[in-house]
Amino acid sequence: MTTLTPILPVKQNSIRMALVIARREIRDSFRDWRIIVPIFLLTLAFPALMNFTARRAITFADQYGAEIIATQLIPFLLLVVGFFPMSFSLIIALETFVGEKERNSLEPLLASPLTNTELYAGKMLAALVPPLTASYLGMLVYMFSLWTNLAWRPEPELIVQVMLLTTVQGIIMVAAAVVVSSQATSVRAANLLASFIIVPMALLIQFEAGALFWGNHAGLWWLIVGLGLTAVVLIRMGLYVFNREELLGRDIDQIRLGWMFQVYWRRLSGQGWSGPKPLRVRRFPRPLAWYKETLAIFPTLLQPIGMLLLAFGGAVLFGIWLAYRYTLPPDMQAELTGANMAANLEQYAFLLTALPIVIILQNVRVIALQALLGVFTFGVLAVLIFMLPWGVMAFLATQFYLAGQNPFQFLLAAFLPHALLEFPALLITTAAILRWQAVIIHPSPDHTLSENFLMRMADFTRIFLGVGLPLLIVAAFVEAHVTTRVLQMIYG
Repeated sequence: MTTLTPILPVKQNSIRMALVIARREIRDSFRDWRIIVPIFLLTLAFPALMNFTARRAITFADQYGAEIIATQLIPFLLLVVGFFPMSFSLIIALETFVGEKERNSLEPLLASPLTNTELYAGKMLAALVPPLTASYLGMLVYMFSLWTNLAWRPEPELIVQVMLLTTVQGIIMVAAAVVVSSQATSVRAANLLASFIIVPMALLIQFEAGALFWGNHAGLWWLIVGLGLTAVVLIRMGLYVFNREELLGRDIDQIRLGWMFQVYWRRLSGQGWSGPKPLRVRRFPRPLAWYKETLAIFPTLLQPIGMLLLAFGGAVLFGIWLAYRYTLPPDMQAELTGANMAANLEQYAFLLTALPIVIILQNVRVIALQALLGVFTFGVLAVLIFMLPWGVMAFLATQFYLAGQNPFQFLLAAFLPHALLEFPALLITTAAILRWQAVIIHPSPDHTLSENFLMRMADFTRIFLGVGLPLLIVAAFVEAHVTTRVLQMIYG
């Protein structure tokens, strides 16, 4: 019994210490009139401006008989009222670490017995509470003024959705800004990096406006779920990235291209990485040893491969659902026959000699797009791009089934020969991309974030050059010469 009693007080003490930091930061924020006055004005004056805009919009729409446009505009204005006070959370969050570092008030706080988690959580709460409270008050003032002036009452579902969207967006902006503040070396650099936060949020507001205008409440719920997952990812990334020793020791950011190339080449060539010592980077590895080291990376890909297999199953089910939801009209279903497929194939038989090159280039472009877009989305878009062709394949096979054809015969003729090679190649390569891009969320404690990022990128390059690309080349020739022959044998 004595061994279990200290667990609960430790957790309670961690929460208490985080709240102590939050109270300290909130108290300091309320002392600064440059923060309180704009938030106060946006809480009271901005709802009045939106109320005036709503009345003018309704009056203008009544003149032309378009009342529905004005009534759909009011919920969007409610969303804007909640968003603008939350934008001040960026100012507070960006000042959390780098601002105190410039004011020389961060060292005593970092020297305290607080853990990194307690310090990070307290700073994040302090940056979130004042703007979020102002957003809630502003939306309440706006809804009360609409109720008194226009007798407009929002639906309970709409109120819950707007409140949740405002809260989740605030958490995302604060979490991202705290990460920027902990990694930047000056307030000026942090403010410049904040544009990468506010611009996506502004685009997100436009998407939410479209959903509110069309009354797509189901889509808003899915958006809330997606934003919630994004907030969890950013908080987790901040907890892993934040390190008080690096924060104190970092004075200026430099782009060291030579050092980056050394880290990348050492990992790519199999020389490893043990520190920033001088190294001749022109030594090429032995092919057999290089392949053995590349194959040794495969056990680390089991978890992303499992996630991608789940995504593959989801893509197939989604393609089948779409086929039943959007069934082709009868005249188009009549074209889904083996005779038409064989006839179309004979018309383009002269292109078969150049087809492998086209297929290889297309697959390489897809992988490059996964690697590029996945970096900015923590691998989410890489997974979605991987799911796309298999969802299309399931959609087409289901359309064949709905047209009275045999879907398994279609899959055997049109996909199976080359998919036996192409699917493993894309699966392994995408798993390496996902492992590389997820390192930002969960970096290894043995190296810095930049070292982890470069080494995982080198691992992806090894997997792609050593395994993925050879399989894709063979699959392209199989698709051009074997799949077409199987298609002619079955449907010719």
